Amino acid sequence: MHDITDLNSHFGIGEQLMFSLLGENMVVADINTDLCTARVAIQGAQVLEWAPKGQRSVIWLSTDAKFIPGKSIRGGTPVCWPWFGAHATNSDYPAHGYARTVDWDLLSSELLADGRIKLVFSIQTSDATRRVWPHTSPLECHIFLGNTLELELITRNDESVPIIISEALHTYFAVSDVRQVRVSGLDACEYLDKVDNFNRKTQQGVINFSGEVDRVYLATESKCVIDDSNWKRQIHITKRGSRSTVVWNPWIDKSQAMGDMGESGYLNMLCVESGNAASDVVTIEPAKEHRLWVRYHVES
Repeated sequence: MHDITDLNSHFGIGEQLMFSLLGENMVVADINTDLCTARVAIQGAQVLEWAPKGQRSVIWLSTDAKFIPGKSIRGGTPVCWPWFGAHATNSDYPAHGYARTVDWDLLSSELLADGRIKLVFSIQTSDATRRVWPHTSPLECHIFLGNTLELELITRNDESVPIIISEALHTYFAVSDVRQVRVSGLDACEYLDKVDNFNRKTQQGVINFSGEVDRVYLATESKCVIDDSNWKRQIHITKRGSRSTVVWNPWIDKSQAMGDMGESGYLNMLCVESGNAASDVVTIEPAKEHRLWVRYHVES
């Protein structure tokens, strides 16, 4: 576990960025600036909370989330990497890769001239990572926290041959009532419907929610908008380096089976994930890199 005193000494920024413990063993960075409040876990380089100053939380975190080192946290912005979903050949490997359940190295923290906080995290190749991912492919996550939230994953290929990755920023958004929410930006896009045996379908109009939704929208770089009429706000999702958009809500039965969604938690969350999955996997040539970037901002 990272030492809190050492982190505050090297990376703290007055009262605007301080490190603390969440529960007994989860190290987090607490951000409180003129632009936003936020909380970022060292494990997974995962944003757990983010709200522009004076606004409701934009990122959903389950009331029953478990903060146990090495276990995924229900909510926030999990990093799915270097594969999305189940591993292609080994079912014993963790779903969505290992990046979301390991401690990252914090490389730098900075208060930018525009008032945003920038954090840079990395995962280096090690014996532990090679047990499930036999490639030398360092990963960085750059996080910009202000009146917008920006995340950028940078995968470098230090091998002498190409590597193939799938990935996603599995972001949980807070909504008033998912039954009253609409998602636009994916009209006419083809998608794989995981609820219906991965059948390939075409989206018609906006996405509404009246039951379980688990879809991988393919070959789309479009901006998406979560329209929450009850809270009179729109969450805008802009991305680069992403050809897939995943839309997910587990609904009643699956959320109850998970054990960490909270009572009726499914009603107050919606995942709209930017990534590269299914047929949109990414090939990275030797000595090259791939960047997946997203920005979230709120309009009333």
